[in-house]
Amino acid sequence: MPENSDTLEKAYELLTIDDARACREIPESACREAPGNFFLNAGNGALTKLAEQIASPGLVLPWMLSAMGAPSSLSGFLVPLSRSGSLMPQLVVSSRIRKYARRKYFWVASGYTQALSLLLMIPLTLFVGGLWGGIGILLLLALFSMASGVASVSYKDVMAKTIPKGKRGTLLSIRATVGGALALGAGAWLMFAAGEDEPILFYAALLAVAALLWFVATTLFAFIKEEAGATDGGRNAIEEAKNGWRLLIEQTGFRNFIIARSLLLGVPLVIPFYSLFARELGAGLSGLGLFVMANSLAMVLSSYFWGRLADRSSKHAMAYGGLAGVAAALLALCLGLLLNLEYTAWWLAGIIFITGFAQAGTRMGRKTYLVDAAPEKERPLYVAVSNTLVGIIFLGSSLVGLLAGLIGVQGVIVAFTLMMLVGSVMAFRLPDPENMVPDPEAAKSAH
Repeated sequence: MPENSDTLEKAYELLTIDDARACREIPESACREAPGNFFLNAGNGALTKLAEQIASPGLVLPWMLSAMGAPSSLSGFLVPLSRSGSLMPQLVVSSRIRKYARRKYFWVASGYTQALSLLLMIPLTLFVGGLWGGIGILLLLALFSMASGVASVSYKDVMAKTIPKGKRGTLLSIRATVGGALALGAGAWLMFAAGEDEPILFYAALLAVAALLWFVATTLFAFIKEEAGATDGGRNAIEEAKNGWRLLIEQTGFRNFIIARSLLLGVPLVIPFYSLFARELGAGLSGLGLFVMANSLAMVLSSYFWGRLADRSSKHAMAYGGLAGVAAALLALCLGLLLNLEYTAWWLAGIIFITGFAQAGTRMGRKTYLVDAAPEKERPLYVAVSNTLVGIIFLGSSLVGLLAGLIGVQGVIVAFTLMMLVGSVMAFRLPDPENMVPDPEAAKSAH
């Protein structure tokens, strides 16, 4: 066992580059468990990232709904529902989580709920189909997303208690990189082995694999050794909303972070408008595999870079990620308008690759920024306020997509490009994480 422990610590030190024994912002007892927790967390993330690609609301589920015979209009609800459903309930959840000394079990319960949600989609896919099957898929996706929201509040707090500051961005990058590599293999298999036919049984199999991955990933997370944390300051949802509003009024840095994060939603929102072209071109599962490969390759090649940058300057990771999204959108507009090129699957795969690269940066930057910036005892509140507001704004931003019939797809891309550009500028202007709350006593004003 000691040899295994030494090997684990050496691997931990190698991956995080810095001295593995240098722990910042976690107690010594948690520091001793950090290497094991690091790899359990990384394994959990790799499997969930793979599952997210296999059952992606932006790429796979729209194709599945079409194969089921569901109305195409239902596909427009997938991405906004998956994102907003996971974000908006978090203000209520944070007050519950605060009452428990160990919060990993919220993630565990959520993970098993997500696995069950995916499993329940299978009979709807195989035996119902059509409008009602599609509505059932949306309802289960809503359940999946709300469970994801509970997990998100829990995850950030558990990571802050078990992984030292300065190593969190690296952990997030490894989760994304390994998961992306696995998803890259899955995409390659789809592209070269699945062919052009779209048997509904194949989509059911993808759901089953994704559910199994969630189950195993959740079990790994259950083995993380979490120190008991503070349980004081529990409040009900109304109190939580009042205190969250007070944070927004009194803390300019936190408010500007939420505005910047909201504007950078243009990065994920624009992706469906790239991928929907492929369906119109009549691409089969091989085309879908190409897009999964492009998105996964972006995760593999970008995640470690973004993770290290986020550990040095999380606000710059947000900003540069947004600028990469702007570059992808401008490339799409220039190739489509100036060069008058036809949209092809390979052409779109390149755009999706750059956008996936951008999304990894904005996601990793804002996660690391908030975990590093929020005061320890109030971290669930900061996370919940941020995610709840962004979830509401996400729904509002998705209305831009409904204007496609009026302003065209290119007009929608222009609108999202402007969002990303302004969001990037605001991210550059954010205070450093340690200065987001200028006075440590400011957090107490939320009580």
